[in-house]
Amino acid sequence: MSVGGEVLVGLAILVGLVGIVVQVLPGNVLVLGAVLVWAVVTGGAAAWVCFALAAVFVVAAEVAQYVLAGRHMRRAEVPWSTLVWGGVAGVVGFFVIPVVGLFVGFVLAVFLAELVRRRDRRAAWRATVAAMQATGITILVQLLGGLLAAATWLVGAFVV
Repeated sequence: MSVGGEVLVGLAILVGLVGIVVQVLPGNVLVLGAVLVWAVVTGGAAAWVCFALAAVFVVAAEVAQYVLAGRHMRRAEVPWSTLVWGGVAGVVGFFVIPVVGLFVGFVLAVFLAELVRRRDRRAAWRATVAAMQATGITILVQLLGGLLAAATWLVGAFVV
């Protein structure tokens, strides 16, 4: 692959990593897609081994995020339906209030859903904090998987 092509792949990986943190883009899909494009264009066993290793890191992160966040949510006794409400309101909030709407919509919807369910403001706020912590866990786990996949590509780009 040309230097320009590798720079474009690197930029796509960087956009994917930012997408993981901002939670607007499907970050790990972009990272893995960029590594796949690189492997297809570069060709050879080393490139495909790099892609396979990157895929393992991304898949492991995707599975781990659900396991770890799910465990955290079960401990806090927050049902998945509350997170669905938070997610839907976060998406709507993203378009209604630019920049901060995703966060505001998620927190507000989780709090309201738990307030309706629990009928106690303190308990609803504890559940909201647990939901935010679980979101943080998913971001960190996804970011770790994305960074490991990016590092794999970087090593592969220098080796191949």
